[in-house]
Amino acid sequence: MSSPEKINFGHEIKGEKLEEVEKTGEELREKLEKGREAHEIEDNAHEKEKALHEALNEATDKKPETTSEKPREASPAERRNKPIKAELDASFNTTMSEIRSQMSEPSRAFSKLIHNKAVEKVSDVAGSTIARPNAILAGAVCAFLLTLGVYLVAKNFGYPLSGFETIGAFILGWILGVVYDFLRVMITGRSS
Repeated sequence: MSSPEKINFGHEIKGEKLEEVEKTGEELREKLEKGREAHEIEDNAHEKEKALHEALNEATDKKPETTSEKPREASPAERRNKPIKAELDASFNTTMSEIRSQMSEPSRAFSKLIHNKAVEKVSDVAGSTIARPNAILAGAVCAFLLTLGVYLVAKNFGYPLSGFETIGAFILGWILGVVYDFLRVMITGRSS
């Protein structure tokens, strides 16, 4: 290689051919420069178009507020209010009629029975007092363990069982579960 700009490919080009090659090379360099400039202009145009779209999207998202069309904001008291009972009842009845229309006749009758107001009240009271999860779990565990113990003792010594052993053990366990729930709420201050 004689100079950094000229590359020798193993044969030399002389005279007019050298001028033609240099001219062709210069034309190619110019085309490359124009292509590079065009590409940069195209990139700039693409970025400008993208920015324009973003600006238009932001402008359409933000609706101008006018004083005549501005909706009245709810007061804090209105925001705190829960839906009134009539609205809740109407919504419940609508939902239940839609669901019951898809049920079979026996299922529909059972649904009407268990969703009766009186049955629901009794169920809620029982669920919050008698049928506490900890009380029932403690009753079941206690019934199993105590009945097993009483059965083994009775079998070993030959005593007859009356049948009340399991029920009595469950009641004892249930009372222990209720006392546990009561003490837990009194100590920690929170239920469940």
